[in-house]
Amino acid sequence: MGGRLAAILPSSIRVRTTVGVALLALVCLTVIGVTLDFLVLDRARTQAFHDTQRAATEWIGSFEPGKTPTATPLTSVDLLQLVDSRGRVVAASKAAEGLPPLSTLKPPPSDRIENGTVCSPQHGCLVFTASRLLPQTNRMFWHNETHFVYAAMREPNILSTPALPIATVAGVLLLTGLVAWGNFRFASRMMSRVEAISTRMSEITVSDLSLRVPQPPGRDEHAVLACTVNRTLARLEQSVELQRRFASTTSHEIRTPLAGLRARLEEAVLYPDDVDPRETVSEALAVTDRLVAIVDDLLVLSRLRAGAPAVHEPVDLGALIVEETATLPAGVPVHVYADPEVRVEGNRIQLIRVLSNLLANARRHADGGVEVTAERADGHAVITVTDDGDGIAPKDRERVFERFVRLDAARTREPGGTGLGLAISRDIAQAHRGTLLIEDAPRGAKFVLRLPLLDTAERPAA
Repeated sequence: MGGRLAAILPSSIRVRTTVGVALLALVCLTVIGVTLDFLVLDRARTQAFHDTQRAATEWIGSFEPGKTPTATPLTSVDLLQLVDSRGRVVAASKAAEGLPPLSTLKPPPSDRIENGTVCSPQHGCLVFTASRLLPQTNRMFWHNETHFVYAAMREPNILSTPALPIATVAGVLLLTGLVAWGNFRFASRMMSRVEAISTRMSEITVSDLSLRVPQPPGRDEHAVLACTVNRTLARLEQSVELQRRFASTTSHEIRTPLAGLRARLEEAVLYPDDVDPRETVSEALAVTDRLVAIVDDLLVLSRLRAGAPAVHEPVDLGALIVEETATLPAGVPVHVYADPEVRVEGNRIQLIRVLSNLLANARRHADGGVEVTAERADGHAVITVTDDGDGIAPKDRERVFERFVRLDAARTREPGGTGLGLAISRDIAQAHRGTLLIEDAPRGAKFVLRLPLLDTAERPAA
């Protein structure tokens, strides 16, 4: 049923909304109109019966022995008759003279007054009240013979003509039309904002993401939608710009060693007698290793930012640091100060990569040594890696976590990194619900890794 209705109705939201509201208004107004008609007609009928009963009562009260009552107490109720038990008209008002009995209805003794409606071709429809006279009245005037009084009036126009139903139908249709028109105007005004957003969105291309959709005033759903779209466009523009810069930087990082390798190989081909083949091959292998390292880091970074799932397990960072520093090659000394039971929930391979990147970076820039600490603080495992080199300026402390960032010569005098290690390390920290920052140190650079402690690490031993 829903599918058929959807197929019949137009696809336009404003038209479907208008049709739905119009149908709802039609149903509600019809119910209200029918109810009001019933109340008005019932009120008119009740008032008519009240008038006939009152006229009958007053006419009976005017009876006098030996006199035939003729006066009409109410001008609206001009038909009154006194009828005996055999159906003969004993007395009548002037308007009812010569007429047959107004009704054959004879109320029983248990219910002396009854109301009714009678219709005839001569007089149309009449509203009447039939009253059985009290026994004492019959004894006083007619020697205990039962008599009945009929008081009638022509049925009010509101009861005898279809004017009220016609007016009700016309009013319901008119109000339904007004509701539909108003809803269509309102829906058109509301949908014009959506159309403005849609039009602007169709104008936005990948080559130019600077356009924004119009922001309606207020805080309604359309304003929230426009605000959300604009925020999404801003993030998309920033992301595309980062991707463009990354593609350009990556191309440069890969092209430079490839160009050097090509030049070296061309030199070996053109001047074979002047070039040592072993040295050329060694240099080519070194360049190849660097390119492989860059590609590997790019793959790792891509997986991290794609949210690829990784197996997590309890890891003791203190023990992990001791293991990693024990396998470091000779050179700059590394001093480790690790508290016991600094345990986190994480991927062991990824955490080893973070420590390796931080240690390699610190040793590359240290003058005399590197200090590594592991401790628990405020529900976090805090790992610090500090070198005693030239340090990093505060303005560059966020830039170093970007991909392929190169600072001044003092921080890059010893080549060997791919330019992606710190970016990968921060992404791994964030994937573990942690942070990786650079904080102030008396000398050199101090990298601080914070990760949530494993729940059981904070529980006292049994």
